[in-house]
Amino acid sequence: MTYAPDLKSCPEKRIYGISSEKTFIKGTLYPIEVGMITLQLSRTYICRGKEFSSFPLYDTSGPYSDPSIIIDPEKGLTPIRDTWGFKERETVPSTFSSIPSTITARTPRKAKEGSGITQMYFARKGIVTPEMEYVAIRENQQLEGWITSFSKGGHKSVPITPEFVRDEIARGRAIIPANINHPELEPMIIGRNFRVKINANIGNSALGSSIEEEVEKAVWSCRWGADTVMDLSTGKNIHKTREWILRNSPVPIGTVPIYQALEKAGGQAEDLTWELYRDTLIEQAEQGVDYFTIHAGILQEHLPFAEKRLTGIVSRGGSIMAKWCKAHKQENFLYTHFEDICRILQAYDIGVSLGDALRPGSIVDANDEAQFGELKVLGELTTVAWKYDVQVMIEGPGHVPLNLVEENMEKQLEYCHEAPFYTLGPLITDIAAGYDHINSAIGGALIASKGCSMLCYVTPKEHLGLPDRNDVREGVIAHKVAAHGADLAKGNAVAWLHDELMSRARYAFAWEDQFNLSLDPAKTREVHSQSMAQSGHTEKNPDFCTMCGPDFCSMKKSKESAETKC
Repeated sequence: MTYAPDLKSCPEKRIYGISSEKTFIKGTLYPIEVGMITLQLSRTYICRGKEFSSFPLYDTSGPYSDPSIIIDPEKGLTPIRDTWGFKERETVPSTFSSIPSTITARTPRKAKEGSGITQMYFARKGIVTPEMEYVAIRENQQLEGWITSFSKGGHKSVPITPEFVRDEIARGRAIIPANINHPELEPMIIGRNFRVKINANIGNSALGSSIEEEVEKAVWSCRWGADTVMDLSTGKNIHKTREWILRNSPVPIGTVPIYQALEKAGGQAEDLTWELYRDTLIEQAEQGVDYFTIHAGILQEHLPFAEKRLTGIVSRGGSIMAKWCKAHKQENFLYTHFEDICRILQAYDIGVSLGDALRPGSIVDANDEAQFGELKVLGELTTVAWKYDVQVMIEGPGHVPLNLVEENMEKQLEYCHEAPFYTLGPLITDIAAGYDHINSAIGGALIASKGCSMLCYVTPKEHLGLPDRNDVREGVIAHKVAAHGADLAKGNAVAWLHDELMSRARYAFAWEDQFNLSLDPAKTREVHSQSMAQSGHTEKNPDFCTMCGPDFCSMKKSKESAETKC
């Protein structure tokens, strides 16, 4: 394979400026090292009596932001989880024989017969795993002192502990998607009592994109801040594309297995079988996929309601299973074989993302009987998965007007026993083509502020075409804004500190700090530089921007007024 030059070298290792550095926090329970990016600020800021001359950032980019590491995509990332020495997880080599060759010599593993290996299994046993300690350190961002001193709206903030993580997983309110066959993974957690996360969708189609392009999009997704990536490939080389993405991904990878099963069935939904789907699940499990979207909640009884809709079934997986059910006049085999599916997931510690096959594709169809009927079934399936210690999250809509968004969150918590909610948007209008990333981020900010755990991004190409690398960037950043806004609304101490530091840097005209504290430092720096150059100003650190100019800057005038003695 050949690669674009920037994929091999990843030149933006220091997109936060030359003063930033990759730092690592060691665990106390296990030999783990949690990577973060530490910004060295240009001055010391005092926030609520505490001094900050640096600021550690939550970092989803893994080794791609470490200048000391040279990455060869043909070899993949270092399998860091193999060194953590968690002996309680008993596994054996797999004997499944139909897996094509991989880019590493690693032999896939699965649970030893009679042994539990999932995060939920250990959590319920009262055991803190390396992954649980890892995510606790990540969530705190080495700011435990600030978190302890912070309060908002009468709510006292406390740092995240490994024990708290364990308890949330045991209760089913959070998940750590971490397949035992994805050792390159840097664990993260999805749950409403943690940072709001975002997912980036990538994947080829029958009409475009190559393996190189999809690996590149996956790498840059995590560089720009995606917490997980879903490979939704439906074109050629699905297995090989997924293999290259997994071996080069520090974030969890999700898939929709029915897509590859459909390819194996020649594109004919009627020719799908449980056996074909089962083998596809195992194939992907042994590659290392961390969570599967499975459309097991769409039943024959829901189809008449879906047929009355304006836009019918807009989920690809949902439409495939609906067609199969009608052709065979049988119940959805993903539902009837759900316990068999759970046994497979249990053997590899794969999370299940229960798919919203009946999500509304237009606001007129929002919150209808088809959508909420399926949601009740997803609640039923949640309890089945938990019986097997399989971690669960629930997928949600879809196109929903603002006034109906909160009802989705309320019903999901009620029907699905507080399992994490993972939503596509919601998109709050149907007329934002070309700007659907903004459309989705608005709905996403609202539903996340009410308790949604992870937002699936939408790009400017939604409804229009296959996104390229720049579309992925726009989608990721728009939803990072939404997630951060929700974290602020929920009183997250670290999010509030981030904003306060930005405001203080802005008032001090500390431009480099402003660039680095933004969600997209490269673009922020570029826009400011171009703007100043076009206006003829070449000052290195001006006390104004071109929006107001030197004579009409309100912050400049405010500072001058404050410094004037009466």
